[in-house]
Amino acid sequence: MRHLITGGAGFVGSHLADKLAGRGDEVTILDDLSTGKIENVDAVLDGGRARLVVESAEDAGVIDELMGGADTCFHLASAVGVKLIVERPLDCVLRNVRAIDTVMAAGARHRTRLLFTSTSEVYGKSNGVALREHDDRLVGSPAVSRWSYATAKAFGEVLAHGYTREQGARMTVARLFNAVGPRQASAYGMVLPRLVRQALAGDDLTVYGDGGQSRCFTHVHDTVEALVDLIDADAAIGNVYNVGATEQITILELAQRVLERTGSSSSLRLVPYEEAYAGGFEELGNRQPDCTEIERLIGWRPRRSVDDAIDDVIACEEAATRLSVAA
Repeated sequence: MRHLITGGAGFVGSHLADKLAGRGDEVTILDDLSTGKIENVDAVLDGGRARLVVESAEDAGVIDELMGGADTCFHLASAVGVKLIVERPLDCVLRNVRAIDTVMAAGARHRTRLLFTSTSEVYGKSNGVALREHDDRLVGSPAVSRWSYATAKAFGEVLAHGYTREQGARMTVARLFNAVGPRQASAYGMVLPRLVRQALAGDDLTVYGDGGQSRCFTHVHDTVEALVDLIDADAAIGNVYNVGATEQITILELAQRVLERTGSSSSLRLVPYEEAYAGGFEELGNRQPDCTEIERLIGWRPRRSVDDAIDDVIACEEAATRLSVAA
């Protein structure tokens, strides 16, 4: 099989490249390295198991050429992270929408099997119950920066369904719920790597708000296994699937677990949202997926715990520190 991964040098994309190349498939990684990092894919490139094309997913000519030589495309390229979205909403929404439009049009034209990674953000403010794929959405005001990301991803879902229904394209949507694990960057508001880095450095662990907001964190290796199995499933075409763990944990409890598992003597510090983010931020109480559909289709359920993810992020950060010191 020949796979194209847009955003393949990013967090999820690099693990996906490892998985596909590890089973002997041909992998082309497309990434403009604006948020992805070459270090994430060094191993798979050095092993000759993949090639890297440093271009933008918005470049129609590049995408058309690469799509024509691929059996499948995983479209992961995206401006992501709450901090980045809130601070640069216009740039983020335009980049996301343009890339989605370019990639999906090429996928439909070449009839390449395509998996679009959407997000739990499309559910908006809906919370309090396990969210199902066809539940109504409750998205905040377009004037609030946070919802630009949800809007762009919802646009991608609409295109995927439209191309499938009207042009016979082969597209599937996966809504990811808080994938975490090694290689995830803390620079754009990703909470777990930020907490781990603070703990290892002996700094205060900053928890925004009162820490009572809860999330369901999914180990990236479980996420990748779901994506690979979904793109191989004929029955998944034209449908959307939640991909996430169902165990809820508050951010305050997550920080406490990081302290325990790092053995850090750091303290916890609550930071008001207005200090942490620019204007245009709204927090959610909780967000939990109902994963009945994906389990019914491919038998997928997460096998790794939050503690497994914390331990893997700790190991990754400690290894990066050792390399930095050695250099």
